[in-house]
Amino acid sequence: MGSDPGNDFSAATFRSRASAEKGPADWRQYGDHILNRDIAEHLAGQELREAAVLVPVVDHGNRASVLLTRRTATMRTHSGQIAFPGGAVDPEDVSVEAAAMREADEEIGLAQSVIEPVGRLPHYLTVTGFRITPVLAIVRGDYTMTINRHEVDEAFEVPFDFLMDPSNHNRESRFWDGKERHFYTMPYGEYYIWGVTAGILRTLYERHYS
Repeated sequence: MGSDPGNDFSAATFRSRASAEKGPADWRQYGDHILNRDIAEHLAGQELREAAVLVPVVDHGNRASVLLTRRTATMRTHSGQIAFPGGAVDPEDVSVEAAAMREADEEIGLAQSVIEPVGRLPHYLTVTGFRITPVLAIVRGDYTMTINRHEVDEAFEVPFDFLMDPSNHNRESRFWDGKERHFYTMPYGEYYIWGVTAGILRTLYERHYS
């Protein structure tokens, strides 16, 4: 995949693909929702809380990367997991973009002035009761951070071409609430990327890079 000269992984190409009109998208047709159709159909009928995450693609010229966080072990939910900056949409947020950027500022001190929202992905619905809107964005390569240690242990970058290479998308499963749930994993060095984060990255690949 990475050898295809027409499929480069620069921030400029990401902007072009993310902002292109792709037509209506059924969230059930993307990511690990495809692997769990019974769960997806169950979630479709639930009343869910709105949330937003920032999918921050960092502009490093011809080879972009994705900025991710590792949540602290003391967090009430998803402790220690690899995640995108994000959280619940508050009534004061004027849009999901505003919510995602606010959360990125609160969690890792990423200033809105270095973030350029360029699109959205289909919703990602979680069994914990959230309807997440992934906000696609480009982050300037000279960004600075101030990590909120109450929420985030560390922030790090993963090469974009690694995450968009389907050979790095593994399928695994676990039993949850008496049912086998299938999900993607994308291990990168010491970082075990799975769950919501891997599901959203897989959706990004399927929607814009497959």
